[in-house]
Amino acid sequence: MKTALIVFHSLTGGTQQMVAAAQRAAAAEPDIDARLLRAQDACAADVLQADGYLFATPENLAAMAGKMKDFFDRTYYALLDRIAGRPYGVLICAGSDGHNAARQIDRICTGWRLKQIAEPLIVCTHAQTPEAILAPKTIGAADLERCEQLGGALAAGLALGIY
Repeated sequence: MKTALIVFHSLTGGTQQMVAAAQRAAAAEPDIDARLLRAQDACAADVLQADGYLFATPENLAAMAGKMKDFFDRTYYALLDRIAGRPYGVLICAGSDGHNAARQIDRICTGWRLKQIAEPLIVCTHAQTPEAILAPKTIGAADLERCEQLGGALAAGLALGIY
């Protein structure tokens, strides 16, 4: 059995919906354990025990969420040179752009020498006012399908030994 680990943070529910869709697809793959962990609960041992990863965060002030950054801060050096070559993907729930948050995660994963399986998947909610930014999010069916496809691709690649 291979493990796909999804580490995420969600404040307004958008990222949570995205990772739920990815996990649903990954868990549908035989012989795949699709683990979902909040960033504040994930530790280096969880990452070491997994075979591939999805990292998911909202965009906050043109950056990854602080709790996601904390996860990487707490685990980075403990995992350095120990997870090289493993596959990963990135999910970003953005209000306007999301690319800087994706770049931040990709730089960390480059340091870990992980293998990117797809371009970062960015869902833009177009939330631009304080009220819209803080409001609960609803991710559309088409975007959730994209999240499912990424989760399914990670799981299928792990199951087939491609990654």
